[in-house]
Amino acid sequence: MVDVGGKEVTSRRAVATGFVRMQPETVELIREGRAKKGDVLAVAQVAAIMAAKKTSDLIPMCHPLMLTKVAVSFAIEPDGIGIEATVETRGQTGVEMEALTAVSGAALTIYDMVKAVDRGMTIEGIGVQEKEGGRSGHWVREP
Repeated sequence: MVDVGGKEVTSRRAVATGFVRMQPETVELIREGRAKKGDVLAVAQVAAIMAAKKTSDLIPMCHPLMLTKVAVSFAIEPDGIGIEATVETRGQTGVEMEALTAVSGAALTIYDMVKAVDRGMTIEGIGVQEKEGGRSGHWVREP
């Protein structure tokens, strides 16, 4: 791991997004709460939070961080589910990996919960959209 001991403790925040593309019928199944495994988005929200908290266990060179906030939201679109995760901490290194892991965990959970009805789903476009804090300051992805 990189030595971050000499870095200043600052407030840090990262926002990541992704999309699970699926058939319109699968979107309606989720929207109407008819999935056999239960409330897809509620379970995906919990999975995202758990994934963010476990990032350093999954990604070998990530520092374990004390997260102060993990917020996850979903956008139901005609062709899939958009995912956004915001992660915050006060520390010596950023939380981009935790935000990316949260989105990935949510996307994989959505896939798992409805794969029996839509095996052709794809997980797309996972990326950091914004980060702030630390030496590099504020960064926003260009549209």
